[in-house]
Amino acid sequence: MESVYLKRPWLKHYPPEVPHTLEYPDKPLFWLLDEAHKKYADKTAMVFYDKKWSYRDLHAMHLRLAAFLQNVLNIKPQDRVALLLPNCPLYPISYFAILRINGIVVQLNPLYSEYELEKLIEDSGSRVIITLDVLTHKLGRAVEAGLVDVMIVANMRDFLPFPLNILFALKTLRLPKLKSRKTRIVNFKDIPDGVPRGVNILPDEDVAVFQYTGGTTGFSKAAMLTHKNILSNVIQLTSWAYQVDVGNEVTLAVLPFFHVYGMTVGMLFTIYVGGTLILEPRFDAERVVKLIEKYRVTMLPGVPTMYVAINRVASKKKVNLMSMKFCLSGGAPLPVEVANEFERLTGAKLREGYGLSETSPVTHANLAYGESRKGSIGIPVPDTLAKVVDVDTGEEVPIGVPGELCIKGPQVMKGYWNRPEENEIAFDKGGWFKTGDIAIMDEDGYFYIVDRKKDMIIAGGYNIYPREVEEVLYGHPKVLEAAVVGVKDEYRGETVKAYIVLKPGEKAASEEIIEFCKSRLASYKVPKIVEFVSELPKSPIGKVLRRELKKQ
Repeated sequence: MESVYLKRPWLKHYPPEVPHTLEYPDKPLFWLLDEAHKKYADKTAMVFYDKKWSYRDLHAMHLRLAAFLQNVLNIKPQDRVALLLPNCPLYPISYFAILRINGIVVQLNPLYSEYELEKLIEDSGSRVIITLDVLTHKLGRAVEAGLVDVMIVANMRDFLPFPLNILFALKTLRLPKLKSRKTRIVNFKDIPDGVPRGVNILPDEDVAVFQYTGGTTGFSKAAMLTHKNILSNVIQLTSWAYQVDVGNEVTLAVLPFFHVYGMTVGMLFTIYVGGTLILEPRFDAERVVKLIEKYRVTMLPGVPTMYVAINRVASKKKVNLMSMKFCLSGGAPLPVEVANEFERLTGAKLREGYGLSETSPVTHANLAYGESRKGSIGIPVPDTLAKVVDVDTGEEVPIGVPGELCIKGPQVMKGYWNRPEENEIAFDKGGWFKTGDIAIMDEDGYFYIVDRKKDMIIAGGYNIYPREVEEVLYGHPKVLEAAVVGVKDEYRGETVKAYIVLKPGEKAASEEIIEFCKSRLASYKVPKIVEFVSELPKSPIGKVLRRELKKQ
């Protein structure tokens, strides 16, 4: 019997303007910037605290850095170079400079602790790191361990207009200074002009980005995204948003670029259509609303918690947000009432989509200009196959029956870096990527996420794997056993709760456990609630039953 999923029932919902299949240029990822530079050289590419850079500026700065990486630091094709940066002008400059010489961009999260960053730097083999002066203290452990040969450091004040640059310079005088005899520190502004040599890049084979993810186990590993993976996803998104006003869109880029969602849907998509990026390093709803109004923002990729916060501010203030046209929500389920309220306040179309680090990220989305089904992640984007299979047997399940969602498409990663065992788990024998999410497909080809196969927690759009938090908790000298689950949170969607069994005779307060975690975990992973219990529910073989804890 022919597979119901391979019949692609979702295609009947595609508008005439959206092709069923697309053509993908055999180009490296930095081709996006080259094309934007050719067409829109004098147009504003980036705005950061009111300071502006044109596409000509961005292109010239990325070439200068690429030449230094290649000619002075001797970065070879497929060498890894790490970025520890918030959303700021240095991010796209560095990102495209690394790609230009066929290096691999290693995405590091500035919210991570020194301990977490040390592990990722070691795992990736990144000997060169590009960062800001305000973040160098986060690299102390990696530097002390001798993992970093060169650190390229930019002063945040150099990207700020007057008088913000002066005020910021005064604040940074108190920053701890990173000292190392082994690590060479280069000031970004001292890098000389230069032009990199051309290198041969195979877009289908060469890796562009290491995107770290917990995957199926919770331990961070790098999803290897090729130039073709990411470029394909950008083109898929552009076909979806076919009414895009090329050369005139304005994207509020507050979703972090170090997150695959912010990277592709925010930065790369905007550059591909010759738009303007309003760069914002952190989310503050009051400021975001002001920026939307000031710059007449047309697009905003975000997560549900962002839209909740924007709704709260916009409903209390007299603001005009009607410049907004199209917004995509991902990272966590989008409540129907949140979407309805946002659309009422802005006039924009807010569509829920779905994706993963391993898929560059978008695989499904509700139609930008077509039927959108609230509560659904939508339908597969062009050239993307999706099926739902029985978790135990791997056999396809009938329409409407829950099972594990599996994906095939040009945006699916090459595999995990140095994790052959994980690759065996992640892909089935037919080459389908197993997402770990439980979904159903209705008779029209719309998909719905109904559960998660694993115990991952999604808080504010960030994935948190209980096992990595538990590993830290077990390091506390008073903890005998620990289990972590996600509990409902009105704002974040979920938040982290820890159940702790103390060693005999020990006493501890919740605050003590939380403070211990703060020094070892990114802030969003730290348990917000701690409950001390006498024992944890377990299966007959001794496995902790997190689902039982969630029921409690």
